[in-house]
Amino acid sequence: MKKEGHPDYHWITVTLTDGTSYKTRSTYGKADAVLNLDIDPRTHPAWTGGTGQLLDRGGRVSRFNNKFAGFLKK
Repeated sequence: MKKEGHPDYHWITVTLTDGTSYKTRSTYGKADAVLNLDIDPRTHPAWTGGTGQLLDRGGRVSRFNNKFAGFLKK
């Protein structure tokens, strides 16, 4: 394989929202870069089992439901 065809793969530090951090290998930034996460598995509802409610901003969900109301009903 061509050596110049591969990205630089190096060690970085990932810092979670609660301040904990870990080292991993990545192509992000330069060697020893720090990646600060705004959303991580400790705070995101997808991993924490959040409320699961869908926010209807601007009536988009309501319009969709009205438009396709009879589509799947038998």
